[in-house]
Amino acid sequence: MSTATLHAPASTDEAAILALLSAFRQAHHDKDAAALAAPFAPHAAIYDLEPPLAHDGISIERKERWLATWETPIDIEPRNFKLTVSGDHAFGWGYLRMSGTKHGGPQVSFWMRSTVCLQRAASGWRIIHEHTSVPFYMDETLRPAFDLQP
Repeated sequence: MSTATLHAPASTDEAAILALLSAFRQAHHDKDAAALAAPFAPHAAIYDLEPPLAHDGISIERKERWLATWETPIDIEPRNFKLTVSGDHAFGWGYLRMSGTKHGGPQVSFWMRSTVCLQRAASGWRIIHEHTSVPFYMDETLRPAFDLQP
């Protein structure tokens, strides 16, 4: 998530968080599991698209398995992303578009909702909670709404 897509940082805290989020985006592109895990606090509450309902912290092995399913780099494009910092806590929210090509599969491109909560630690800002979701059609199909755009 680059600062060009977001507002200009209003403080050094915002600049540090935006740099962390930008590195997180680059880690997806580079398919680097260790770099994906780096910004998370131990036991961060992660509610991502993969079952189960919640993960207790980041598993580098789980990320490596997921990254290996992609043929191309993974692009994560933020849109309408907002960031609020208050003391030792911060949270951001907005939309992310994930795109790339899976091994043996079609090109993937869809928008999801994202919320991230951070806490200041001695080593810098750390993600303590991440939540990503895709809405679904609440009809008889219950299919994901991958066709929505912000």
